[in-house]
Amino acid sequence: MSRIGRKPVEIPKGVEVTVHPDNTVIVKGPKGTLQKKFDPRMIIKVEDGKVVVERPNDEKEVKALHGTTRALINNMVIGVSQGFQVKLIIKGVGYRADLKGKKLVMRLGLSHDVEIEPPEGITIEVPNPDQIIIKGIDKEKVGQFAANVRRWRIPDPYKGKGIWYEGEHRILRPGKTAAK
Repeated sequence: MSRIGRKPVEIPKGVEVTVHPDNTVIVKGPKGTLQKKFDPRMIIKVEDGKVVVERPNDEKEVKALHGTTRALINNMVIGVSQGFQVKLIIKGVGYRADLKGKKLVMRLGLSHDVEIEPPEGITIEVPNPDQIIIKGIDKEKVGQFAANVRRWRIPDPYKGKGIWYEGEHRILRPGKTAAK
């Protein structure tokens, strides 16, 4: 049985979870509201301050959905109560980021500045020219937007220039050596 799926999701104070008959889960909290429709085979209940996810049988696909459904509901509860954030670090001479209104403007060694408009529900902070903080209540949107920003300059394996996730560790490759 799924270890993650069996674990109930604790509902913190100030968060309200409602489950509709068509398996649509709505989570309301101090930071906002999230809504997601889950597979109709999953049995989702709210019991004494906890969300419990059960499965009807032990088919392989249903077993996989069990843990996934529970994890997604947990992320929704965490998102509306605490929120999610991803920190990106820009490394490279002349590489920097700035905000123009809500738009993220980056100089990444290209012939033009890269301007990116954040999607609904995502906020961007630029505390330093070499740091970008992406915040939001939907973990999937925050992660996808961070990946889209990073895609403009993936870290170079030789010099290390590019956009890095905070705490990301890569071993830099050695360059060519002169022949003797």
